[in-house]
Amino acid sequence: QDPLRFERKLPECAVVIFGANGDLTKRKLLPALYRLAHERRLPPGIAILGISRTPMSDDEFRAKMRESVEKFIEDSDVDPAIWSAFAPGIFYMAGDVGDPQCYRDLSARLQKIDAERHTCCNVLFYLSTQPSQYALVARGLGEVGLSKGPGWRRVIIEKPFGHDLASARQ
Repeated sequence: QDPLRFERKLPECAVVIFGANGDLTKRKLLPALYRLAHERRLPPGIAILGISRTPMSDDEFRAKMRESVEKFIEDSDVDPAIWSAFAPGIFYMAGDVGDPQCYRDLSARLQKIDAERHTCCNVLFYLSTQPSQYALVARGLGEVGLSKGPGWRRVIIEKPFGHDLASARQ
C-alpha cells in the first residue's frame, strides 16, 4: 500500500452478491471491485461469491465477469496479471432466494471459501435484487445463522427500498 495515500484497505472478507447475474453486478459492482484490486486496495484473500438462479460454474461466471469488466471498466484496460490474481477469488452459486436450501448451501460454501481464502469469517452481503426480496434474504440469512458469526457481518441493500415512507420503514 502506498504510504502517501490515505485510503484504507478492505479487511479480509467474502463479498456475497445476491442477484449476481444482473445488470448492476456486470456494469458496476465487478468493475468497481476489479478497480480496487488494480489499486491494490483489496486483500489478497478476498472472495467474491455471486448468487443467482441461473446455473453456471465458477469458471463460467469468471469468464462472464471478465467480459463485463473489460466492457465497463473506466479509464483503463484490464491488466492480465492483475486479473489473473483477482479471478481465483471469484466464485458462483446457483440458488433461489426464496428457497431455504439456498441459505444452507451458502453457509456451507462460505465455510469452504473461508478455509481456502482465509477471509476471517467476515462477510459482506450485497443485495442486488428486487427490493421486494430484501426482507426475504435477510430472514433467510438469519434462519441459518449467517447474520452472526465469528467474524463481522454486513448487509448492503441497493436503493430504492420502498416506494413511499411507510414501505421504506417496513
